[in-house]
Amino acid sequence: GPAHLFRLAGKCFSFVESTYKYEFCPFHNVTQHEQTFRWNAYSGILGIWHEWEIENNTFVGMWMREGDSCETKSRQTKVHLVCGKSNKLAYVSEPSTCVYSLTFETPLVCHPHSLLVYPTLTEALQRKWDEAEQLLYDELITDQGYKKILKEIFEEAGLLKATEEKEVENKKISLEFETVEKCNKEYKQLSKEIKKLQDLLSQHGIAYKGISGE
Repeated sequence: GPAHLFRLAGKCFSFVESTYKYEFCPFHNVTQHEQTFRWNAYSGILGIWHEWEIENNTFVGMWMREGDSCETKSRQTKVHLVCGKSNKLAYVSEPSTCVYSLTFETPLVCHPHSLLVYPTLTEALQRKWDEAEQLLYDELITDQGYKKILKEIFEEAGLLKATEEKEVENKKISLEFETVEKCNKEYKQLSKEIKKLQDLLSQHGIAYKGISGE
């Protein structure tokens, strides 16, 4: 992300609301501590630094994910960065169950270009973005295709975490072979795996009806 924000790393900022104290440590985590004398006062992690949220070439927020478990999911927090006179945690809310929203004020984002994504990229990734812009302008790719390229650029830059869907997508792609040799190699590998699975089924006395070469 933006290099000038790295000076926030290693620092923590707190905000107290009713009986809860929230603490935001940029590029690290967000925690919540119940300020009561109850024997089981809650103290936990609302999210660990994960990735940026990017819109229109701008870093609009920091996602802290994989916090403490909450019912069937993990707690997560989106931190909005807004211009302010000093570094401080200004506002906390919980827009939906176990998803928190923090507003962090800092003079580091007051310059109109302070949160632009493009300048933080390497030259190679900037070139890739320029090419995508040209392809979109020439109508050689759709808006959806353009967004997909941008997502790949941001993932490559480490600004976004690659999603599991991407892994599934890669597996699908790997089934299209560039050469016959590669296809044969993959076919032999799959045949071995099928043989193993057939043996496993017969070991457990499960009938297997399959057409050879299927």
